[in-house]
Amino acid sequence: MTNGQVVTRFAPSPTGFLHLGNVRTALLNWLFARQQSGRFLLRFEDTDRSRSSELYERAIMEDLDWLGLHWDGKPGHQSERSAIHQQALCRLAEQGHAYRCFCSERQLELDRKLAASRGLPPRYVGRCRHLARHEAESRAMEGEPFVWRLAARDTQGKVELCDLLRDRVCFERSDLDDPVLVRSDGRFTFLLPNALDDALDGITHVLRGDDHLTNSAYQVLMLHELGHMPPVYVHHGLLLGADGAKLSKRTGGTSVRELREQGLLPMALVQAMARLGHPNMPDDLDLQTLIRSFDIRRLSTSAVRWDPERMWRWHARLIHESEPETLLPAIRERLPQADAEFVRLIQANLERFEDALKYRRLLDPHASLSREAMDVARQAGVGFYRTAVSLWEEDPKASDWRTWTSRLGGQTGLKGRDLFLPLRVALTGALAGPEMRAVVDYLGYEGVRDRMRTIMEVLES
Repeated sequence: MTNGQVVTRFAPSPTGFLHLGNVRTALLNWLFARQQSGRFLLRFEDTDRSRSSELYERAIMEDLDWLGLHWDGKPGHQSERSAIHQQALCRLAEQGHAYRCFCSERQLELDRKLAASRGLPPRYVGRCRHLARHEAESRAMEGEPFVWRLAARDTQGKVELCDLLRDRVCFERSDLDDPVLVRSDGRFTFLLPNALDDALDGITHVLRGDDHLTNSAYQVLMLHELGHMPPVYVHHGLLLGADGAKLSKRTGGTSVRELREQGLLPMALVQAMARLGHPNMPDDLDLQTLIRSFDIRRLSTSAVRWDPERMWRWHARLIHESEPETLLPAIRERLPQADAEFVRLIQANLERFEDALKYRRLLDPHASLSREAMDVARQAGVGFYRTAVSLWEEDPKASDWRTWTSRLGGQTGLKGRDLFLPLRVALTGALAGPEMRAVVDYLGYEGVRDRMRTIMEVLES
């Protein structure tokens, strides 16, 4: 630790928009850091210059800020340490822990097929591992393509790492591979820069999916050889889609940008995501309660499936429990003439912000009705609405829902749904919604009168 302080990080590659799998990684690291009064860092792993983009960097930062996952300090960039990464590779090579591999892709594919035919895992056979240094350097100087590999596999020895969910995890070196550290075009893979940057940034805890367990073994091995203390790891279960496939931007995982465009409230995503693989979280919308209740040791090591409907249920609850003024901007994006009183009237009937469009007639007496609403109005008939308007206009000062409907029912002989539904569609444009007494109070005398008249005009046209 840095002066005993917990330091976590989120290290995305800026090659696309933030997707749900990355949101979970960022959220877990942020929650743990905040609970421990520690620091949460943001670092962009941008060494793949052909795919990395400042556009995606800005988008990722905007999405994190929208979610409330604020980072400490200035965002870092892996590319700024390219020289340090190269020096570390040279040091590993000098110590015999990294070597050049000249095997062609065709040769490697033949090796994989041979291993599969023998029922063996597809590991590198070590063909170039024992090349004399002068021979390897000579072949490289002559322009023969090569990659750099980590000399991880051995007939004896173990690699141990500390994992808060699994205690100590031990790998037999005979079960490891010799993974590629640098590609033939000179670009580093994930392994060395990621581990070295964590050490240089003082990262104390790394929370990530258990698909990185073997990567962590390689990184612990390298960090020991380079004289750095490895972090404590937390390898949690993966986030899967409803179909059981891993969520990612390459496999169609929904991006935060898409959810924002759909009008999702950020806390709905945070609340739904925080509970995945973390049992017995309190049913509370307060973010500080979420932080206090987070227990890193209770995270599940089993894969969890993402249920978007659960997220949208949180969204609906947030709508129902929020102050109308906080929802007004989102409603006005869809209905510019809306005000806080309109939101207060309809918010209990909203699941998503788009649902507000069903009630546009509350704002505009000339708003068209849906086919279903028109069917109700036609069935009631012009005569029903003519009687309703007449009774409403008889005494403006005494016009209220109870008196009006009581007298209307007496004159038409209608009651229940047959009486109330035609009035609802005329006033609100919807088949269901707010309590009608509240609707009448909101519209007032003229608002009710105007909507009754326009429905008559439509039916008579």
